Amino acid sequence: MTKLLARFWLFIWRWETIVPPTAMPQKCVIIAAPHTTNWDFPITLAMAKVTGVKISWLGKRALFKGPMGPVMRRLGGVAIDRGAPGGMVAALTAEFATRDHLMLVVPAEGTRSRTEYWKSGFYRIAQQAQVPVVLAYVDRATRSGGFGPAITLTGDMKADMDEVREFYEGKEGLRPNRFGPVRLKEEDDATAE
Repeated sequence: MTKLLARFWLFIWRWETIVPPTAMPQKCVIIAAPHTTNWDFPITLAMAKVTGVKISWLGKRALFKGPMGPVMRRLGGVAIDRGAPGGMVAALTAEFATRDHLMLVVPAEGTRSRTEYWKSGFYRIAQQAQVPVVLAYVDRATRSGGFGPAITLTGDMKADMDEVREFYEGKEGLRPNRFGPVRLKEEDDATAE
């Protein structure tokens, strides 16, 4: 029933869901980009439902309090404490070790506003948990979105990010002026050394 509702909702809003090119890994970190508005979230949830991808997503702890808590958890939400960013990577890495299935969506930009750098948490979680990174997207220009290829990180951050940049090249967020460059601060820091 929810799959039918998701399909209908996407049809009304004229969004096309692109089916993943290959079977999704049962454990992976999924980059959610461009992340430029709150509307990215329901579109991504609907596309996941339509394609049968059982995602989990990060949300601030406040979303899970009160009567909405069970709803958020049922939708795949994982509560995080934003006050402990370094601890978040370790906690999520440990979460991968305890589950047979975890497709964790991480908004790499870390904000819906334009930023010059992505947060590297997705990279560090995937690397430490030894899981691939799946490139997911919502593209306003084509009114399409879905789950793209899975890449295995090599540890060469620049080469890995070049692959990520190539995939997101030309993709446009719902608010295009809010989608900044696809790069990590650590890439610039490594070049400066």
